Amino acid sequence: MKEIEAKFLVRDLAAYQRKILRLGARCVRERMHERNLRFDTPEQGLAGRLQVLRLRRDDRILLTYKAPGGGDERMERVEIEVQVSDFTRMRALLEALGYQVSLEYEKFRTNLLFGDVHISLDETPLGAFVEIEGPHGLEIQEAAGRSGLDWSNRITDSYAELFNKASRSLGLAFRDLTFDNFAGLEVPPAAMGVSPADMVGGG
Repeated sequence: MKEIEAKFLVRDLAAYQRKILRLGARCVRERMHERNLRFDTPEQGLAGRLQVLRLRRDDRILLTYKAPGGGDERMERVEIEVQVSDFTRMRALLEALGYQVSLEYEKFRTNLLFGDVHISLDETPLGAFVEIEGPHGLEIQEAAGRSGLDWSNRITDSYAELFNKASRSLGLAFRDLTFDNFAGLEVPPAAMGVSPADMVGGG
């Protein structure tokens, strides 16, 4: 019940996908839309303890709890995840317990398997990202290097944290990280405090 992963901003997600497939990765789940709801108490008690309670819907419905796990430069987190059958009823149950939606965010995700690591190709309103998850930080670093990602530009922030940074930098007034809210907006990497990790040229 732990998650070890690193995230990378990329300029050309299609080129990265072509490269990783040439290196032997295989697609285990085709591109799919995700809707995510993060819940918290009215006092933001979970956020204050760096905990996450999330309800996600794609081809499944998952309820997930995350908390800091220590070690591996913030790449490691505790993760407890269960599959549920009804998105609307699960939301109602959480709200009946006193939780409320603190953030809605969405993305398109493609899942690949590359040796011992799982690679997610994410299209988000903030830009394109690659997430690499594996059993240990070393495997993640090796996969990043083999696929042409600059390890020094890895990101350990969540999408919610990146969104908060962008909101402060750009003066965004809306709450949710949705494609509708970001229609016509382009978020420069500097607004999130990150740099692209894919190396120019290698498509």
